[in-house]
Amino acid sequence: MKIDFKHHQAAHCENGVASNLMKFNGLQLSEPMVFGLGSGIFYVYIPFLMVNQAPAISYRPMPGSIFSKAAKRLGLKIKRMRFSNPESARKALDENLEKGIPTGLQVGVYHLPYFPDQYRFHFNAHNMVVYGKEGDRYLISDPVMEFTTSLSGPELDKVRFAKGAFAPKGQMYYPIYIPKDIDLSKAIRKAINSTCSDMLAPFPIVGVKGERYIAKQIQKWPQKVGAKKTNHYLAQIVRMQEEIGTGGGGFRYIYAAFLQEASAILGLPELKELSSVMTEIGDEWRDFALNASRILKNRKSEDEMYVKLGKQLEAIADREEAFFKRLKKAI
Repeated sequence: MKIDFKHHQAAHCENGVASNLMKFNGLQLSEPMVFGLGSGIFYVYIPFLMVNQAPAISYRPMPGSIFSKAAKRLGLKIKRMRFSNPESARKALDENLEKGIPTGLQVGVYHLPYFPDQYRFHFNAHNMVVYGKEGDRYLISDPVMEFTTSLSGPELDKVRFAKGAFAPKGQMYYPIYIPKDIDLSKAIRKAINSTCSDMLAPFPIVGVKGERYIAKQIQKWPQKVGAKKTNHYLAQIVRMQEEIGTGGGGFRYIYAAFLQEASAILGLPELKELSSVMTEIGDEWRDFALNASRILKNRKSEDEMYVKLGKQLEAIADREEAFFKRLKKAI
């Protein structure tokens, strides 16, 4: 059993799954549009929550929220299901496939056999689509991969019931209703306003304030916790920014593409100008990650290098604050 599902590669898994499922159901929206409608740009630093022996940091909202927010703003209805055991999860998935319903799954990355070893982390917020089954093998459209692949039943069970933070619990999801008339302009405006509110939030660990908070911590860590632990924390920042969730420069490039599309739809040329600004900010995030990586490779790092890196992040936060204030005013 194989559903006629078209695989499109994407920069980020949740955007890609959402866009591909929408396209299958007749709603032709690009990955950047889905990302923008789902307010994918986010930032939070939680120093009192440790993940992999380092303070928690996220460049994206909670898993599933991008698709959920985009769907809500468009008037779509999405069915989500979680399960207590692999048997019931497998049965529900098989029933969907028999009905011709390609189904999104939240899975853990660590045990995905087609992922390169260097990308196998204990990260449970990855997304893929199952679009068929041949014998005991499930046909997989993983949007971050160039081509489709397949997993055996036991392999799929293992990643669907991965343990740890954000354990997927066999979660599967798929659209059950898409309205015929969608006010895309209204949805775009709501989404942009929401993103601006998130990034300009008055809380010290969220949005641009969160970026400034961690920038100051980077400058203090060497004296506070020592170079070895500081470098471990920096490695966590870089990993979460550029490898897990695409969150740093990658997300800024996707959002820039969204603003280009939004500019044409809303007839607001300023959004196209802001798209270019966001691309520049994305470049700065990539430079920050590169400089942090250089420190990690230099075991004789001096305190002034951490101060310089922290100042670089503070400058990024300043640019993003000005950007989102201008964007909010423009919309």
